[in-house]
Order: sequence, then structure tokens, then C-alpha cells
Amino acid sequence: MQYVTKEFLALGVDDPSLISDKQLTLLDIDHSERENWYELALGRTVSDARAELFVLLKGIKTKANQEKIIKNYKALQSFRKAPPVEAASKKDVPRKAVHGDVTIYCDGGCSPNPGASGSGVAVYRDGYVAELWYGLYEPMGTNNTAELNALYEALLIAQHERTEGNKAEIKCDSMYSINCVKVWAKGWEKKGWTKKGGAIKNLEIIQLCYALYNKIKEDVALDHIKAHAGLEGNELADRMTVYAREQLEPKFVRYEKEIDVAAILKMRAG
Repeated sequence: MQYVTKEFLALGVDDPSLISDKQLTLLDIDHSERENWYELALGRTVSDARAELFVLLKGIKTKANQEKIIKNYKALQSFRKAPPVEAASKKDVPRKAVHGDVTIYCDGGCSPNPGASGSGVAVYRDGYVAELWYGLYEPMGTNNTAELNALYEALLIAQHERTEGNKAEIKCDSMYSINCVKVWAKGWEKKGWTKKGGAIKNLEIIQLCYALYNKIKEDVALDHIKAHAGLEGNELADRMTVYAREQLEPKFVRYEKEIDVAAILKMRAG
């Protein structure tokens, strides 16, 4: 996921008044809000694919050329993703062992944003997927709330593993969530959980994540990974976010079906 900053927006537009309708759509901003789009965009998160397209569409004025760029980009992404996923799904291909006893991949998704949201987690032991979790469906959630919910559940799992004497690491593709917990929350806490420019969005779940992370951070690594980059764990967690939305599951529950990696990876991606 890409956190939207002024620096990021400058990569896609030289003049805010020249932003195209396609770029507004990529930022999940209604065209009726064009006049205030810049302020609305700051602080949001968008998928890596949307972020790259936003930049690629810089200065492209005609609709035909915009559509061509989007079509070619999607074709290239499909070409890039197919081989790694296929290779990772084959049972006869040994998976590379990961650092630590347990690696936890977490992801959250929303469609549209805001809209139906869900969270997912994939737990690996000695490099092999052992558990999948999904749920926390919200009919009017956001990408950020879904990502934070997933991170909190991952932290709970890591805390449990820690009490069992296992090493644990968490892999999260949301830079927003990681920054909330590892960077911004400390300053917000010192200021009485306030910040310049208005209220802190998603404060309740941020406080829960921050408190839990501080309890276990000496023994649990929390790192950022790129979304949809062919990492099996990230892809499985992503599929669980969609499954949560499809099942309308409000709780966070374990996936009880057989973990057929190849079949799950063929499920709709978020």
C-alpha cells in the first residue's frame, strides 16, 4: 500500500488543477469533489498498483491514451504475477524457510473505499502455511481500518506465540498501519492523543495496536512488505480479506477448510 503524501502527489501532477478523472478514480475520490481533491487525498492509502498508475497517467489528457496505459499496465501486472504464484503453489517445490519460528502475514481490504471491508491473516511455521484467519467484516469500513484490524489480530497471534516461547515476526503491506504504530503514535500519545490539523482517524484501533505492540516489540519484529509482489503469505492473507467480505463474517475466525494453496490463490484477489 502507498501512503498519499504531498511528495507522492507531485509525482502524478504538476498542477493540481490538471488532475484527470482517471487519476481521481485511482485515489477513490468522487469527481464531484474535484475542487477539494488535493486535501481529500492527503493521508489516504492506495494500493501499489493504483499508485503506479496514478504516476503513469501524469499529463495524459485523452481518454483513449489513458485507457491504453491502464490496459497495458494490467496486462503487464498479470504477466509478472502469474509465474511466482504458480511456482509457490506447487507442492513439489520446496519453500524457502523464513527467519524465526513463526511468520504472520496480515492484510486488510475494502471495496469500494469506504465500503465493505474485511481482514485476513496467514500464519507460517518453519516456512509452511499452518493457519489462515479471516473476518472483521464491516459494511462501511475503509482500507485503513481493515489494515489496522488485521495488524491488531496479527499482534495478538504474535503475543500468544511469544508466551509459548516461539519467535514471531509480522509482515504487513500497509505502511500507514506500521507508521501509526511504530512512528506516529508515540508523538500523539505525548500530546494527549491529538495532532495538528484535526482529530486522529481510527484512534481506537490505533491505541489498541500501539499498546499491544509496546508489550511485545522487544521479541516481535514488525516489517513492511510490498503488496502483490508474489509473496505467497501476502497473497493468501489478501484472499482471506475478500473471503471475509464474501462471507460477511463479523468475527475473526480460523479458516477451517483444507488449506489448498493453489486453489486459494485462484480465489478473487483484493
